[in-house]
Amino acid sequence: MNAPNRFELYVLGDDEKSLEITDDTKIPNAATIKVVKQDHTMANMIRAQLLSNEHVLFAGYKVPHPLEPYFLLKVQTDGSVSPTQAFRTACQLLIAQLDSLQREFKREFDLQAINDVDSNQAMASRAGAYGDYGVGPRAGDYADF
Repeated sequence: MNAPNRFELYVLGDDEKSLEITDDTKIPNAATIKVVKQDHTMANMIRAQLLSNEHVLFAGYKVPHPLEPYFLLKVQTDGSVSPTQAFRTACQLLIAQLDSLQREFKREFDLQAINDVDSNQAMASRAGAYGDYGVGPRAGDYADF
């Protein structure tokens, strides 16, 4: 197939930079940012975070070709902050949000594990009292010879 090896999609080469920022000369307060070895997932998160900034007028991205592992992000600001600074701020906020999400996720799983242990112990004690099938002994269950 024409697809590159999987490791080429995420491992930077010796001469590759993960980020290239180029100022746009035709549009005021605009820049094009090339992010290497990333895909639509990261591009869309950064774009959405940029658009939540009140100083960003435009943010969009494109993946020029599906077999090339990079995307181009275009950012235009109102001039009160530079596109590079808006990009940096958006990335910092995303990292903080993802860190918070990870902590909440771990906390919920820890609470779920505690609840599972408590419920498993309760079920084990009930099973011991009622037998393997959870049904208590009834009169006439045992043959009387």
